[in-house]
Amino acid sequence: MAEAQYDFDLFVIGAGSGGVRAARIAAQNGARVAIAEEYRIGGTCVIRGCVPKKFMVYASDYGRKIKEARQYGWQVEEKGFDFPAFMSAMHAEVDRLSGIYLRNLANAGVDVFEERAELKDAHTVVLKESGKTFTVDRVLIATGGTPWRPSAEELPGVEYTMTSNEVFLLDELPKRVVIAGGGYIACEFAHIFAGLGVDTCLVYRGDTVLKGFDWDVRTAVHEGLKEAGVRVVTSAVFEEIREVEGEECPYCIKLSNGMEINADRIVMAVGRRAATDGLGCDAAGVKLSDTGAVIVDDSSRTSVPNIFAVGDVTDRIQLTPVAIREGHAFADTIFGDKEWHFEHDNVASAVFTQPEVGTVGMTEAEARKTLDKVDIYKTKFRPMKTMLLDDPERVMIKLVVNGETDQVVGVHIVSPDAGEMIQMIGVAVKMGATKSQFDATCAVHPTIAEEIVTLRQKWVPETEPA
Repeated sequence: MAEAQYDFDLFVIGAGSGGVRAARIAAQNGARVAIAEEYRIGGTCVIRGCVPKKFMVYASDYGRKIKEARQYGWQVEEKGFDFPAFMSAMHAEVDRLSGIYLRNLANAGVDVFEERAELKDAHTVVLKESGKTFTVDRVLIATGGTPWRPSAEELPGVEYTMTSNEVFLLDELPKRVVIAGGGYIACEFAHIFAGLGVDTCLVYRGDTVLKGFDWDVRTAVHEGLKEAGVRVVTSAVFEEIREVEGEECPYCIKLSNGMEINADRIVMAVGRRAATDGLGCDAAGVKLSDTGAVIVDDSSRTSVPNIFAVGDVTDRIQLTPVAIREGHAFADTIFGDKEWHFEHDNVASAVFTQPEVGTVGMTEAEARKTLDKVDIYKTKFRPMKTMLLDDPERVMIKLVVNGETDQVVGVHIVSPDAGEMIQMIGVAVKMGATKSQFDATCAVHPTIAEEIVTLRQKWVPETEPA
């Protein structure tokens, strides 16, 4: 551990999932550890991200389930959705989880400061509210990311918009919402609002949502949005937002294609940026990327030998479990005499649209650029559950296979419970399983997932891919 000249062996800036895990493990290994969080203990995932969002997904899906129940013979009386009651229950659970994070830190012996911390230099941390200054041997930056919005010069009227952060603080449902963006956050919230009965419009600069995902996933989700009742406007961006007097929906959004859309809530979901503004990285000598992310090596070490960074602030893979593993690896390596680093290949993930997306490994496009021979196996079908329903929802399952080695290098699913499926499939892909081994696995019938191990026919495109 550090010499006594330092107040702490480790100071963690940011008490999200990655920072909390690193602080706890380091403290359990005998380090003198402090952690600071300017908002609430738990960070983006627990307070204003994964957890409350998933509860909103559940809530929005119940309206559909009520309709399904009727078609399955249940006599269901619908009295409407009590949004304030739901939000109260959701925030109570978020409070409980935040309390658990705080309690776990305390039990591990970590000193917790619930105020903003900044770097004065590589070995000095300053708390902004109290003015306290600490000398530290090592620093871990785990401040995560924050929603990005254009400036007022770039988008006149941007002050009338909100981000995903504020969605969780709504006290009533809007009548009409317009969402800017086509990434996973925009698509998830479009499904949430539509499922809760809100007139929802999604505006995206591209031609198909979910850029960066496999093309078949993108088209399936795009169609799913429209089937859910979301109005999708593509190849357009916001040009101006202005107030309209005497209208039920008081804001008018002018688009680059000449369209005008009215709304009473406008959500900007056009990307996130690393939360490094004003952090003092320049004073400490920590190099940042052009977008403000902390540049790190495989061991999460920055350009300054005693300063490390994990999670979204590094803009490697913006997923909570990744931040946790990076934080754990850092603490084990530096304080636990167990050197290892997290491998960022074949990380499974889910998008909680309705139906969900589950994905791991290469997209078809990535595989064709990288491999000499690629075999594709895919299917699209109506799941058994909907056969008794007036429901057009279809499942899409796709395997991307190295045609020379038979290794499954990518799996992409759009389906109810796709997130649950991809977690298990991620193990097989990470282990390098082959298509023959998938085929040798006996199916569980009747399930949607059985299609993953029963795909026999290679898909042949009508034209050769570019």
